[in-house]
Parts: sequence; structure tokens; C-alpha cells
Amino acid sequence: MARVSARTIPLRDRASGQLVEERVFGGDTLERLYGTAHGRLVRRLLRKRAPSHIYGWFKRRPASRREIPEFVASLGIDASEAERPLAAYASLADFFERRLRAGARPLETDPVRLSSPCDARVTALADCAGELEVKSSRVTLGELLDHALLARRFERGAALVFRLAPADYHRFHFPADGLAGPARRVAGPLESVHPIALAAAAASFRNQREITLLETDRFGTLAMIEVGAMLVGTIVQTFAPGPVRRGEEKGRFRFGGSTVVLLAEPGRLEVDPDLLADSHRGVEVLVRMGTGVARTTR
Repeated sequence: MARVSARTIPLRDRASGQLVEERVFGGDTLERLYGTAHGRLVRRLLRKRAPSHIYGWFKRRPASRREIPEFVASLGIDASEAERPLAAYASLADFFERRLRAGARPLETDPVRLSSPCDARVTALADCAGELEVKSSRVTLGELLDHALLARRFERGAALVFRLAPADYHRFHFPADGLAGPARRVAGPLESVHPIALAAAAASFRNQREITLLETDRFGTLAMIEVGAMLVGTIVQTFAPGPVRRGEEKGRFRFGGSTVVLLAEPGRLEVDPDLLADSHRGVEVLVRMGTGVARTTR
């Protein structure tokens, strides 16, 4: 099992195949919040929406522009991928929600392959037997989807959990062509989705979230679930329900880290073996939006 510390997290970068270390944003604070009695008291306040809105307001103020260079340097962000130069962003939140320049994320071209919806660290499950379990955090599919009948459609199907860190590009996209229904919002608290929190059995997958069903010809019905997180109180949907294309933008997260969960119906999706093997060892795999992560079984 890979060891998570307050300062770094071991990952496998799929593009290079190398083991790398993710720089943790606020790791010491997370360890106090999830590992001490005083921290648990503070969490009761931070789980509410008001602190997230206040924090986000400060990061949207023009004065936060001065934080952008340090944010980029401290987290190792490749600023050359951004759509605009750093000086053109109005605030730290504006940079956080940035688009990428054209061509920065080539899309998977094989139609039988499912694409990653975002830049993220992925954990894969081949058979989601009624519940989603990541480290010590567990949630039943009924709780995750807030719909017991709908949950039955995805029992024994594959699941992919994409964790976005603060350094990432924070827009998410459709992983396949299909017909997208409207996003359904489910209320919830705002726990951290960081591995430190998940290892402490935080109920992170019961956070505020938005659920969209994507009907596809090749992959069956997919459930796409955007999960908010501590200090990420807002999920912005930018798509219109109806026909969508692979790689089309679906929405974006506001400031902080967050998660996208993909659920497939049983027997419809075969997750790539390397992702399953690393997930079994407790190692997340760094993937880029648009790269293939699974294939249809039909």
C-alpha cells in the first residue's frame, strides 16, 4: 500500500510510466483536520457552504492575482498549457478555472475506447459490488446516486474515480459521444476528497454533488458524478442536455480539489489492466483528459 504523507503522495504518471510525487497543497492542515480532536471540531464548520463561499470570494478578488506565480511554482504547474498568459488572469480563481490552449489535450481516437473526462489521479474498480470503496471511505451506490432504483443498474459494473488536485486543469468533459440528460443536484456537506481524508474514513462521496446520465451506443448508460469538496462549494455545468461529443466540455469546478466518478452498467466496460493493477496496490495513476482509460466489451 502506497504511503501518503502531508507533503507528497506517490503516483504513477501514465504518460511517462514513472513513479512521481504529487506536491500536497495544505497537507499539514489536512492532517490536523482529519487526525486531531481539535481538527474535527474545525471541520464541522468547514463542512458547511458558507466558509467555502467566503474563501472563494477572496480568491476571486483582484488582489489575489499576486498569488498566481507562487501557486504555479509551488505546485509545479505547466503554465504554458494555459489558454492565456499568467498576467491576463483577473484573480487566482480565474486562473484556477482556466481553459487550456488548443491541442494541449489530444483526444483518444479509437471509438471503442472510453476517454478520461479530466486531468486527475485515477482509482479503478472492475466490479462495484453495491458500494464504492476508496481507501477507508465507503459509500453505497444508492447513497452516492441518491436513488436506490437507479443504483441497481450499476451494481457489479466498473467504476472509475478521478481525483483532481489543486494543480490540475479543473474543467471536466464528456468521455464519449452520447445523449446527456440534465444534471441532478444532491445536497451534502463539503469534506475533503484528499487521500488523507479518505484514509480517515471521511464521508467524502456524500458531499454535495451533481449527477448526469449519459446514454451511449457503445458503453451503455454511464453515470457521471461531479463531487464537490471542502472549499469547493460550486460546481458549474456549462453543457446543454442533449447530444454531446467526446471531449466536449461539461463543466468546471471552482477553487480547490474535487472528484469525478464514472459508473458503468455491468458487463459494458473493461477498465485498462494497468489502472486496475495500480489501484489494487493503492497507487493512483495520473492521467490527462482525453486519454483512453477503458474499452467497450461489446
